[in-house]
Parts: sequence; C-alpha cells; structure tokens
Amino acid sequence: MTLTVAFFYLFAVLLVASAAMVIIAKNPVHAVLFLILTFFNAAGLFILLGAEFLAMLLVIVYVGAVAVLFLFVVMMLDVDFAELKAGFIKNAPVGLLVGGIVLAELVALFVGRGLDVGLGHKLAAAVPADVANTKALGQLIYTKYAYLFQGSGLILLVAMIGAIVLTHRGARPGVKRQSVAAQVARNPKTAMSVEKVPSGGYTIPEKKAAPALAQPKAEAAE
Repeated sequence: MTLTVAFFYLFAVLLVASAAMVIIAKNPVHAVLFLILTFFNAAGLFILLGAEFLAMLLVIVYVGAVAVLFLFVVMMLDVDFAELKAGFIKNAPVGLLVGGIVLAELVALFVGRGLDVGLGHKLAAAVPADVANTKALGQLIYTKYAYLFQGSGLILLVAMIGAIVLTHRGARPGVKRQSVAAQVARNPKTAMSVEKVPSGGYTIPEKKAAPALAQPKAEAAE
C-alpha cells in the first residue's frame, strides 16, 4: 500500500465518520464543528485527486464563510430542540427511504466497477503537464463555459435580491428607517441645539410607584 492510498483511506474514513456525526450529534454546535471537519477531509481528497483549486475553494468558502456563519447563527438563536426532534422523528421514514436508495446505488456502483483508487490520475491526465490545474480550470470556464458561468452568477444575484426584498418590510410600524436625503440636508443649526437651563430649574422626575397587585378573591371576601 502506497502513501497516497493510505491517505485516501484515512481521509475517506474520517469523511464518512464526521458526516455521520453531523446527523447523529444532538448539539447543533457540535454538528457544525463536525461539518467543518467533513469539509477539511473532503479537501484532502480533492488534493489527492489533483484538484487543488477545488480543495482551497472548499476550505476558504465553506469552512471560512458558510460553516462559521452556521456556527454563529446556531449559537445566537434560541433553538427549540424539542421541535427539532419532533420534526426529525416525523420525517425519519422518508429520510430512511431516500438514504436506502442512495446506499443501494453506491453499492451497485462499487460492485459493478470496483473501487479504483487511481482514478484521479486518469482524470488528471487530460490536463497538460505544463498547465496548472487552476489555470486550466480558468481557461475552460472563461472560454467554453463563459456564458453559462455568467448566467449562474446572474441567477445568484437575482436570488440574493429576492431574499433581501422578501425580508425587507417597509410597512412594519415602529421601525426606524434610514433617510439618506435627511442626513445629507442636515447642517449645524439642525444637527444640534443649545438650551440654557436655569439653576435649580431641572429636577429629576420621581419614579412612579408600582401598581398594587390584585388581592386574592378569598381575602377580598373577608
């Protein structure tokens, strides 16, 4: 067994185990941490396949942005664990059915073709030896698939604008909104006011007494 094959099995086992812990972990924070570990192991597999650009993209984008965002959202929100468990139990049969179908497809694939660890070298052979993987990928995206790449970016832009429009509620009462025109039109006369308070003219307002609690009906009857 070569060193490359040993690292492949190491990353693969850790990837499957950490992905399973993402689902099994009861604490959402622990689940997100296992998700980060899954991304790192997947990046290691990409490096073994000769796709270093995808490996760095997975680490920078998903680990550095998405997973950390998930972690902060889970830690900041008040998550109702009872409701999450109820929804998990309710949708468990459908999840088991879909997982069983995917598992059967993977078993059929491995039985039919076998587990070829050297497949990455065959895929990497299509790239010229004097061209780096990142450069070859950039040339392919911005030449042959340039319009598709721009179209995908346009779809993401429309999705982002739609999410902002759906969350922006202008008709909600009691919400302070920013007025750029009012801010630009301010001058020293409208920005601040100086008031002369006579000596002894300002008194601290007294605290209002707390309302008396209603007496029980038994005491009121007495």
